[in-house]
Amino acid sequence: MRTTLTPEFYQLFAVLLVASMAVTFVVAAVADALFVRSLRRLHTWRQATLHRRHPRVGSSARPAAHAPMAGQSR
Repeated sequence: MRTTLTPEFYQLFAVLLVASMAVTFVVAAVADALFVRSLRRLHTWRQATLHRRHPRVGSSARPAAHAPMAGQSR
């Protein structure tokens, strides 16, 4: 007993295929955006932590001039 695939079947199949591709694309784009956002936040947090621990690291400001120690000349 064979069943034939009707034109309605092919039409529904095409609609479902396109819909599933669209859903896959949207989910992948959202996941990618969330991942990139989390990486940027992590990078910002690490930079802030680094600057709190070592304020001169990565800073363009010149270090303060210190008086020479005893026995040293400038």
